[in-house]
Amino acid sequence: MKYVTDLKKVNLSSIALVGGKNASTGEMIQNLVKMGIRTPGGFATTTEAFNLFLSQNHLDRDISKLIAKVKSANIKTLNKISALIQRKIMSTPFLPEFEAEISSAYKKLRQPAVAVRSSATTEDLASASFAGAQKTFLNVRGLKNLLRAVKLVYASLYTARAIAYRYDKRFDDVHSAISVGVQPMIRSDKGASGVIFTIDTESGFDKVIIINATYGLGEAIVQGSVNPDEFIVSKPLLEEGRFAILQRKLGEKALKMIYTADSNPEKSIKSAIVPKKDQLRFCITDREIERLAKQALIIEKHYGKPMDIEWAKDGLNGQLYILQARPETVVSQMNREQGIERYALAGKGEVLSRGQSIGQRIGKGRARVISDPKKMHAVKPGDVLVTDMTDPDWEPIMKTASAIVTNRGGRTCHAAIIARELGVPAVVGCGDATRMIKDNRNVTVSCAEGEIGYVYSGDIPYTIKKVTVKDMPKIPVKLCMNIGNPEKAFINRFLPNHGVGLARLEFIIGTMIGIHPNAVIAHKKLKGSVRQAIADKTAAYKNPVEFYIEKLREGIAVISAAFYPQDVIFRFSDFKSNEYANLLGGDLFEPLEENPMIGFRGASRYRDKKFIKCFELECMAFKRVRDQMGLVNAQLMIPFVRTVEELRDVMTLIASYGLKRGENGLKIYMMCEIPSNVLLASEFLKQVDGFSIGSNDLTQLTLGLDRDSSLVSNLFDERDASVKALLHQAISECNKQGKYIGICGQGPSDHPDFAAWLMHEGIQCMSLNPDTIIETWLMLAEKNRQ
Repeated sequence: MKYVTDLKKVNLSSIALVGGKNASTGEMIQNLVKMGIRTPGGFATTTEAFNLFLSQNHLDRDISKLIAKVKSANIKTLNKISALIQRKIMSTPFLPEFEAEISSAYKKLRQPAVAVRSSATTEDLASASFAGAQKTFLNVRGLKNLLRAVKLVYASLYTARAIAYRYDKRFDDVHSAISVGVQPMIRSDKGASGVIFTIDTESGFDKVIIINATYGLGEAIVQGSVNPDEFIVSKPLLEEGRFAILQRKLGEKALKMIYTADSNPEKSIKSAIVPKKDQLRFCITDREIERLAKQALIIEKHYGKPMDIEWAKDGLNGQLYILQARPETVVSQMNREQGIERYALAGKGEVLSRGQSIGQRIGKGRARVISDPKKMHAVKPGDVLVTDMTDPDWEPIMKTASAIVTNRGGRTCHAAIIARELGVPAVVGCGDATRMIKDNRNVTVSCAEGEIGYVYSGDIPYTIKKVTVKDMPKIPVKLCMNIGNPEKAFINRFLPNHGVGLARLEFIIGTMIGIHPNAVIAHKKLKGSVRQAIADKTAAYKNPVEFYIEKLREGIAVISAAFYPQDVIFRFSDFKSNEYANLLGGDLFEPLEENPMIGFRGASRYRDKKFIKCFELECMAFKRVRDQMGLVNAQLMIPFVRTVEELRDVMTLIASYGLKRGENGLKIYMMCEIPSNVLLASEFLKQVDGFSIGSNDLTQLTLGLDRDSSLVSNLFDERDASVKALLHQAISECNKQGKYIGICGQGPSDHPDFAAWLMHEGIQCMSLNPDTIIETWLMLAEKNRQ
């Protein structure tokens, strides 16, 4: 055939013939089906067919003249030219030979319903994604509708967004051509579908696979009409045959895209409501997550670069299919060794809305709340675009915005993909952005605070600091990081470091769980709204206890995998009673204390009959991370130990839960934060592998002040002579016994002179806040040279 070719006859060398998408599909059919990758076959029209179509009645010459008038910033002119070109294309008939070849190929498929996908020669390349720039039509039935869909795809090469994209990327419109791929529909309308990235799209961490999933057709994710489930899978653990799912995040999934009975290709799919019980559970199983991840790994290794993959699960036969694979074009191009830009707000303001952050930048300007793409000309350069969701029609204006905020979408939706490519901060999936943010109001959009992005009222100043991480000088002390938020682990691991000296379990409990451990244990005995809230929050798991253990495991696993093989020291939970009371159900189990700071906390909790079962949940989570996943760089630390007897009891308790010191490289440390720890250091050190000094509590208890009290906060100083005397004694005793000695308190991060003093005292490790590690490193190198 002259105008149509079977997809199994093309590969990556065929981009000029069938475009990037179809060439990649053929590449997988030729090379990866034998390796277990299921990819639907089908056929493609050739670019030669497209060029012959345009040559009729000098259509190509007319289009060239019109496009020569385009300036992408002039939205009105762009839309007018685009509409005129598309009308010309839709009114031009196909050649009879072309229609005959399409008819023949369609009959051979023996599939009534097909997907009709664009595949431009400038699309799905390593240097440009053209995400959604050309159209796809799903559930197309019958030859007449197929031919109309093909013509609509041809016309989509000249949408305003596609013209503007090529203009900005300096692609030659005259030599741009398009092919159309036709494949059998996978019945994901009755199953699930989604997107896979073989690199973390926010940080560029390449040791993980990110899977997004939703019910129904994948268009819902691409369009940003749903907040999908998200799964993070470790590549190294997957290759070792270990349990590799680092984290599961439950998405809203309120809608799904399904078939309609309409034969018009522009009306062949529709939105449907997902039942509440299905919204509260994951749409694919752990087994399916791992199968998808394994297929993604095979694809990445074949292409030799990070990939962006679309997949579908057929709800009729239960099979998983890979629909498309293209190179990831944004974060994989970053060179982290050249430096990292760190954005930081200089203050805070009223939070108007929040959602998922895209990128780590900050933007501000006048909010423009736009409900209709036809009104997007109202967005001026520097404005903040606020809308329900974006699709490719919005692209010409998105690049002029200082930030983007949407009600709907996840981190693989259209708005997220384009925001990354443009380097514009975006907060997606807010739910209420268009309601809570008033048009013409000044706002600041912050994506620099972790996974959650915030829209603040007003013009808040911010700083941008460029840090270089290459060729750091040698220093006689290890510098680790304090990590609380697992969501920042992937980006922070690019900073120079010797691992993590303090990872706080209470942060994982507070943000990822939000339920008191006794409330999950006693959930069947609870009544009313608390019981219902716990049931809803934990519905995706076997029971609330399993939810608690798994969420802890996930948080521990993410941080451990980010820094593997370097040690990550996790401190068992150290909430005070007033902090535990703030968790869901917490007020039912916590005592009222006059001074929680020196009350029911730390080691004394773990052996108390009111909390011992809660502590067991923490140990079970660690055991899964170390034994099931093999992340043996996860080490343990016990906080706030008052007596040697208390330490002995807790060590016995930890061992009884299957975490034995020294077994499989397990190290157990103790926080040194009470004067008794220093005075009896030799006795405490007999039972643990070393101390990590908590300078905040040690200073508080040495100087006899409540660090939560503003009345005496001016007296708080880790550099007081009495505190230094205790620090000197603790460092000396650990070094004398050949045990680990580090510090994870705030002091070295806040006071460079204190960090230098600790280095000269012979401390082995300082664990610092990530934003101070480079400056402290360079300062210590200079002090060491003096």
